[in-house]
Amino acid sequence: MTDDRRYLEAKHMKRNTVIVLLVFLIFSVISFLTNILGPLVPDIIDSFQLSIGLAGFLPFSFFVAYGVMSIPSGVLIEKYSGKTVILIAFALATVAALVFAIFPRFAIALLSLFSIGIGMAMLQVVINPLLRQAGGEEHFAFNSVLANFFFGAASFLSPLLYSYLVGNIHTDHAHGIAALFNGLVTPELKWVSLYWVFAVSCLVMIVVIAVITFPKVELTAEDRIDTGETLRELLGDKTVLRFFVGIFCYVGTEQGIANWMSKFLQLYHGVDPATVGATSIAYFWGLITFGCFVGLLLLKLFDSRHILIVFALGAMFSLLAGLFGDVGMALIALPLTGFFLSIMWSIVFSLGMNSLPKHHGTLSGILCTGIVGGAVMPLIIGGLAESVGLRLAMLVLCITLGYIFSIGIWARPLVTNARVKRWRDLFSKPAVE
Repeated sequence: MTDDRRYLEAKHMKRNTVIVLLVFLIFSVISFLTNILGPLVPDIIDSFQLSIGLAGFLPFSFFVAYGVMSIPSGVLIEKYSGKTVILIAFALATVAALVFAIFPRFAIALLSLFSIGIGMAMLQVVINPLLRQAGGEEHFAFNSVLANFFFGAASFLSPLLYSYLVGNIHTDHAHGIAALFNGLVTPELKWVSLYWVFAVSCLVMIVVIAVITFPKVELTAEDRIDTGETLRELLGDKTVLRFFVGIFCYVGTEQGIANWMSKFLQLYHGVDPATVGATSIAYFWGLITFGCFVGLLLLKLFDSRHILIVFALGAMFSLLAGLFGDVGMALIALPLTGFFLSIMWSIVFSLGMNSLPKHHGTLSGILCTGIVGGAVMPLIIGGLAESVGLRLAMLVLCITLGYIFSIGIWARPLVTNARVKRWRDLFSKPAVE
């Protein structure tokens, strides 16, 4: 091998490593922008004098964008480069966050959340094939787990940043970044400082991405999203629709808990949403991250359908304990639901993908559209809370968890997850769904 060849291969490897790290960073930013809404809900309700039902439109505005943009984003990737799509997504999110930071009004908040949601949907669709290509197909499963770790870590840290900003801006001990925001936000709207952080974060990402050379994202025939006959065929398949409902139920449950947990603790237990409430949400996301790694171990030992059944039951019991227990129980049980939810996305998604022999790109687009459940379920909870109270309204999540439980019973995948036969083989064989 010539020195020039070695240099080119080393340069190519370095470039790919940079892209993989960049994808991890993008996952973190997506998580930061997506999952901070839960801690903000009580402040937004108080600042704009909203009813609980009206507040339900906040997560609806964000997650309905996934239903609108998931499949069109797949088409955009084929027409334009992956780098262009990523830049457009972050530019849209930057403008949306900046407009709301300057003009904090409820109507603008809805438009801003929808626009940011559009951008995040575009990013979700492009970065998965980019990660597989840049990191290598043989490392995709490992890199996906790492990406989920960064996603969960950002969700854990963002509520803590919110607590810091709200607790320090316009106080005598304001310093550092908190002191910087004293002139940008009013004492009544200290939480709006996070939207300035969003805007700056997205702007930094634009600069970083602009100077990095991207490999061309090449979609295989299986990766492509077909909007013609294949799409119509899959939409008429009952198995596809049943797994679509499964993804809808999972994301709806996740966001239903994350968005209403802090408000529930405030209403029924007098918990301060800016401190204890935000910390509880941080633990919720932290336990989701921890549960992902536990799930990897369990998938080497047990059928994924059996794991899904057990974790769905655990989530239901934990939810009920959190809703009807005392404050001590609520502060433990509600975040603990995150641990039981942790494996549901990957298992439901992989069972759906493995239940059909072909058209996996289009199927993936349909399943990702099910993320719209994160828009619908918090809205339903907010609407029900107007008449029956938030505690009883959140019981609707037992229905979505019950459906996820049922998947473990009726799912018949063509390929089941690989499991070890002996304990000594536990760390020598990969668990793939």
